[in-house]
Amino acid sequence: MRAWYRGARWLWLLWPLSLLFALISHLRRQLFALGLKRVYRAPVPVLVVGNLTVGGNGKTPVVVWLVEWLRAQGYRPGVISRGYGGKSEQYPLVLNDNTPAAQAGDEPVLIYRRTGCPVVVGPGRADAAARLAALGVDIIISDDGLQHYALARDLELVVVDGQRRFGNGRLLPMGPLREGKWRLNSVDAVINNGGPVQSGEYLMTLAPGELRPVSGEGKTPASGTTVHALAGIGHPPRFFNTLQGLGFILDKQIALADHEPMRPAELVSLADKPLLITEKDAVKWSGGHDDCWYLPVQACLPAEFEQMLSKRLKELNHGN
Repeated sequence: MRAWYRGARWLWLLWPLSLLFALISHLRRQLFALGLKRVYRAPVPVLVVGNLTVGGNGKTPVVVWLVEWLRAQGYRPGVISRGYGGKSEQYPLVLNDNTPAAQAGDEPVLIYRRTGCPVVVGPGRADAAARLAALGVDIIISDDGLQHYALARDLELVVVDGQRRFGNGRLLPMGPLREGKWRLNSVDAVINNGGPVQSGEYLMTLAPGELRPVSGEGKTPASGTTVHALAGIGHPPRFFNTLQGLGFILDKQIALADHEPMRPAELVSLADKPLLITEKDAVKWSGGHDDCWYLPVQACLPAEFEQMLSKRLKELNHGN
């Protein structure tokens, strides 16, 4: 909701609802903290990647980075996710090579295809974690699981959009916050996507890879080419700016809502030029353009973050 980031005054009309949201959230956390609501403890460590705001902040590249980094350290990681936007007849759902985004959600499918690690989707994080642990993983990454207190966690990482940060700083529905900014004081690390960073935050940058074909059969578009661009992510301008930084000339820029599907009929007007989309949009591609390419990105995190993560994991292993 753009008004959250533009300081719209009419949002004060929602202040009573935000107070109610704060009360309900506090009571819910207390029920889990006091043991009045059941908390599942997985047999392996759980690392949560989440955020304080609704919408995309760059969690998926962090999850992919973690899977690859953990493997390099000798771990067998797996991922659990809510699978937002997907509809399955049964949960938990274990992804395979043929699982469509319409069933599992676009982000879990992207993670599975990029990493090949076990991915389990389900609205019940505890059930998903138990199913994943049974597959033989020795560490679980919970994608967007910060507020899912029914699952115990050992490490918490929060991803913050460096440009938009927390909008007007208000709780839902007056603002974009799921929890107050005080929550940052209890997490293990705050990852800042794109900067500028504030004290104590780790800067993450996204390095673009080579364009890959979605339905493109011709020559790969090169820097200097005039193209159309489409993005259905949390902050589409970030993708458009990346393309311009690579030298592409953007004719039309289509910004969809996060997770919003593309409709082939709506792409007819873009047929005159190559269409560049995000990897997240590519996994739910349903056709409609014969010259479409997606741009993969790779998270880059500082050595200080790796050192912190290594230290925390050693402490966990020592404690076990």
